[in-house]
Amino acid sequence: MTLKRSYHHGDLREQLLQRAELTLRESGVDRLSLRQLARDVGVTHNAPSRHFRDKQALLDALAQSGFERLGADFRATDVDGPFADRFRRLARTYLSFAVANPALLTLMFARKHSPTAGAEMAAAVQQAFTVPALLTAQAQERGEIVAGDPLRIGMSVAVSLQGLASFVSSGLVTPEAAEELLEETITHLTQGLFPRDT
Repeated sequence: MTLKRSYHHGDLREQLLQRAELTLRESGVDRLSLRQLARDVGVTHNAPSRHFRDKQALLDALAQSGFERLGADFRATDVDGPFADRFRRLARTYLSFAVANPALLTLMFARKHSPTAGAEMAAAVQQAFTVPALLTAQAQERGEIVAGDPLRIGMSVAVSLQGLASFVSSGLVTPEAAEELLEETITHLTQGLFPRDT
């Protein structure tokens, strides 16, 4: 991630978020502090408080930004086509995001968001998964996959893909092997979603 060194008053918030995400990626959440961010960006120690009242507010903003970016990635890669093809593209998109942003993804799903994150966070989460949920609902309407709550089905898929992403990020699975394993995972997931005789 390239961090711009100069900023205008209006984009200090974005500069702080960029630097915070870089610190999160390199050093983890425990090393994040508003005072250190101010030093890194080159502003007075109290300047970040104009945008984030405390560290929790900064973490909430990072998580919200992550959900917004994931949703944008889903929207950018989803095009019309058969369910299996669209599912495969969305699965690849999620895995790519997860492998590229492991610390951010952990923060996004840590459920440590403050109560004041409220409606904006909830909206970002809902928007992030609108495309996969819609794909699932449309496939259910056509009888292509099993009935059920689209969001719960999506969570089952995300759990599987997140597990694979964790294996890749930790080095247990090489990036080259991840491609083959992703195909196998997608096959198992889609076959499990096909309607069955009861």
